[in-house]
Amino acid sequence: MPSRRTVLAATAGVTAALAIGTDAYAGTPDDKKLRSLISRMTLPEKVGQLFVMRVYGHSATAPDQADIDANLKEIGVRTAAELIARYRVGGIIYFTWAHNTRDPHQIAGLSNGIQRASLTQPRGLPVLVATDQEHGIVCRVGAPATLFPGAMAMGAGGSRRDAHTLGRISGAELRAIGINQDYSPDADVNINPANPVIGVRSFGADPDAVAGLVAAEVAGYQSSSVAATAKHFPGHGDTAVDSHYGFPVITHSRELWEKLDAVPFRAAVRAGIGSIMTAHIQFPALDDSGDPATLSHPILTGILRGELGYDGVVVTDSLGMEGVRTKYGDDRVPVLALKAGVDQLLNPPDLAVAWNAVLKAVQDGELTEARLDESLLRILRLKARLRLFEQPYADGRGVDRMVGTGAHLAAADRIAERTTTLLVNEGRLLPLSRRTHRKILVVGADPASPSGTTGPPTGVLAKALTDLGFTATALSTGTAPSAATIAKAVAAAQDADAVVMATYNVTAGNAQQTLAAQLVATGRPVVALAVRNPYDVAQLPSVPAHLASYSWTDVELRAAARVIAGKVAPRGRLPVPVQKADDPTQVLYPIGYGLSY
Repeated sequence: MPSRRTVLAATAGVTAALAIGTDAYAGTPDDKKLRSLISRMTLPEKVGQLFVMRVYGHSATAPDQADIDANLKEIGVRTAAELIARYRVGGIIYFTWAHNTRDPHQIAGLSNGIQRASLTQPRGLPVLVATDQEHGIVCRVGAPATLFPGAMAMGAGGSRRDAHTLGRISGAELRAIGINQDYSPDADVNINPANPVIGVRSFGADPDAVAGLVAAEVAGYQSSSVAATAKHFPGHGDTAVDSHYGFPVITHSRELWEKLDAVPFRAAVRAGIGSIMTAHIQFPALDDSGDPATLSHPILTGILRGELGYDGVVVTDSLGMEGVRTKYGDDRVPVLALKAGVDQLLNPPDLAVAWNAVLKAVQDGELTEARLDESLLRILRLKARLRLFEQPYADGRGVDRMVGTGAHLAAADRIAERTTTLLVNEGRLLPLSRRTHRKILVVGADPASPSGTTGPPTGVLAKALTDLGFTATALSTGTAPSAATIAKAVAAAQDADAVVMATYNVTAGNAQQTLAAQLVATGRPVVALAVRNPYDVAQLPSVPAHLASYSWTDVELRAAARVIAGKVAPRGRLPVPVQKADDPTQVLYPIGYGLSY
């Protein structure tokens, strides 16, 4: 960890120029001092500040050789420190697959190495270190950090207080390891059950309920000096195409957008959110040019800045996604994004191409330096409000005091207990009794566990039920069990008192339906737990008991086990409607539905 002398030496010049208050989001930073700082920057430095870039490795200066090789291949530098020295990037994004997030102390060391590399440059500035810590199915920092239920589970809980607690605790842990910008919460209103990219990452289908939870989570994160990021503007909740791989089109009218998609983003703006992320979607009612929203001046400047009155940082979704690369080349995308009103350019596929394209656009007069200065001012305002000029470094002692504490883990467990949703309970099968259902067979889907959780889901459920006094055995059957696998599960069920089946996105004709029907036919009590989308209940009408956990992270599975065992009563309520399997126009279970004991 850097010494106090090192910290003071690295930041003395900037801190002297920017004597800004230390309370996060307290008062308005002195724009005069920020503009003075911008006026001393070179054009290449200004261009660099607009980029947020990935980089491989657990260390800013001494990554593993495989990560050095990956950096050389993709970015042309060896390390994060070299990336900053060459391009003067204003932000870094952490990914698990880039080996940035091994453990809390390592992450803190990486963050400090990045800050040191930037602050020791001429006119050095602190870095916005970002990640996608949405909780639920999208997390980059895993255990021993505290992991909370995902957004749709929080929507089922319906508690703004719990959403604020999630943001406050998660923010405090992120800040302790040097992450100061979180690409969360998801503010999309998910009204399409077939949405392949949002789904349970959304709080739900009711715009007012989503708005309340978004605002509460934003306030929680920012009370811990981490910038929250509402995404994906102007709203990605009604797509059937994943913008990572295609170019979705939203067909909502302007009137529907106002009543539905816009509501949570307005709430986020009112809550003083630090940043808003754009969507790589086409929205003809808002801009009929055919451009993605990320590159749309009418959407970003006209609506977000003009109509919603937002003057904070606008960050693109990843520029490596297909949705933003369909119409224009990688050299045009960053320039057009800036012309549309973007401030931060996230993760371009080729940084050299993107960086040089922006530099050339200014030199050629397509972009003015004054336009860059507008974005720089917003970015520096955010850095100042996050106290990065005064406190850029993580403290090793703070990691131990803050990350994954008993109190934080207990809070996550209590919140998760309020999210599990009971949808069907024929004959009052649940809760299961240890006297009559001691031997439990846990079968079902075992999707790859979200980052940093134990997994697999059947194993986590079996252990949790065993810890609660049952004798539970796990048998993974997958998302598309073969006839042989189904036969094996049916045979194992003969020796059990009850069966718990973890289901995962069951569709018509899926072999999970066959497995469920054959398990029910054994005469053993069967309990289905939907571990992702809650719509599975409509596809499994013969199963006598159904619950939804909305994700398969440990904290949600343990909470579901406590509900199954009767240690706690189910309290969750559906945040989305479930339609009939054979007639999607008919609602089987409406928003707000949920049983209890």
